[in-house]
Amino acid sequence: MNWKKSSEAKPIGVIGIGSFGAAIANLLAEKNQVLVYARDQGVVDAINENHTVRDRKLEEKIQATNDPEMLCDVCDIMFPMIPSAAFREVMVQFAPFLHPYHFLIHGTKGLSLNLPAGKNLENIEEIKRENICTMSEVILQETVVERIGCLAGPNLAKELQEDQPGATVIASRYNEVISEGQRLLRSDNFQVYGNSDIIGVELSGVLKNIIAIAAGALSGMGLGDNAKGLLVSRGMVEMIHLGNAMGGETKSFLGLAGIGDLVTTCNSTLSRNYTLGFRLARGESLDDIVSNMEEVAEGINTVKLIKLYLESTDTRAPITENLYKVLFEDFKVETALQYLMKYPIYTDIDFL
Repeated sequence: MNWKKSSEAKPIGVIGIGSFGAAIANLLAEKNQVLVYARDQGVVDAINENHTVRDRKLEEKIQATNDPEMLCDVCDIMFPMIPSAAFREVMVQFAPFLHPYHFLIHGTKGLSLNLPAGKNLENIEEIKRENICTMSEVILQETVVERIGCLAGPNLAKELQEDQPGATVIASRYNEVISEGQRLLRSDNFQVYGNSDIIGVELSGVLKNIIAIAAGALSGMGLGDNAKGLLVSRGMVEMIHLGNAMGGETKSFLGLAGIGDLVTTCNSTLSRNYTLGFRLARGESLDDIVSNMEEVAEGINTVKLIKLYLESTDTRAPITENLYKVLFEDFKVETALQYLMKYPIYTDIDFL
């Protein structure tokens, strides 16, 4: 279809077509025409000719392009679904074609580094909060778009693709972004809640990936539900302390994007972060696991950035600190667990 000449309602854009992007595109296509951006011409052709992407079935209302200008020209609302490592690069690529009237609602559960010129992770002495960006902050830095939202919650792509019941949170400082996100995505099988604390919701989705890796490691060690309950509850406390320090509100961590997503990903073999932890505990190396995962486990990068942030602040996060040692310093999972069991915290709840 020639979208520019079409008299139909404008399509909804999806930027990136990994497993979660494909699931969201299908949800959007229940009510709307959808135009997907993919960099690879082969992926674009497969979508347009066969309505498939990497053996995943797509709705017939979904078409694809590899032209950022075309996507921005014909779509007023777009959903960026890009891994955090590529997010800034893609926003820079799209920036010349984006306008203040655009809505961007991202679904990326990761962080991006923003360092001064000439600085990198090897030569910078400290990482401050302003050096660590959520994806909404990347959009604000790199584009003229103001109406920004975040989509977060227990959204395992495989279950969404199977049309199983689920829910998500649309967070934004703008009520119209929340309303549009709800209008576009809500269905009989998919509930959409609103939240005005976009930073808290973004950080909820980011920080729970750390705890999910640890949960997978516990399962990989063959430990039981008591240990899992301990990890999830102490993980929630750690998420709230870190999230508060980085600008999020406690209430967001107690909602669907926080505890809802945490419980889901700490118990699901469909979670990439859980699977990573499980395989680590079974003795596989991080490099080997990463090399044969179909999609990135965002928690790896998150652990690295949060560890650097902790070194520059007075905040302590024992689960994150010990997981960093397991991932990058050849620390045994069993040793990390013993350290955590002896960590001198004896108050259950100290954030209310």
